[in-house]
Amino acid sequence: MGARSEGLSRSAFLILFALADQPRHGLAIIDSIAASTKGRVKLGPGTLYGTLQKLLADGLIREAAAAPDPDDDDPRRRYYALTPRAKRELKSEAVRMRALVDAAIAQGILQA
Repeated sequence: MGARSEGLSRSAFLILFALADQPRHGLAIIDSIAASTKGRVKLGPGTLYGTLQKLLADGLIREAAAAPDPDDDDPRRRYYALTPRAKRELKSEAVRMRALVDAAIAQGILQA
């Protein structure tokens, strides 16, 4: 799932995007993705946790030492945070996606 010419999988990109501003637990990741996509993407638990395991194994995320909001902490929850490598890959993927959107605009598929 590392840096590849085809980029990150959709679920990996969305999870990294959801973690870009702060560590989150699973349900908060799902909620963040739904909010950022205006409800167009609803990540299921199987996809979420399977992708989280791949991201952990690939060194793109790590378990956070503490909850970002102590008032929302639950000892049963695992919180995930981006690694420095994930931040680089997320930015690289966003740049790649921007280039695709720019090409779609140039071809008249999308309007600017």
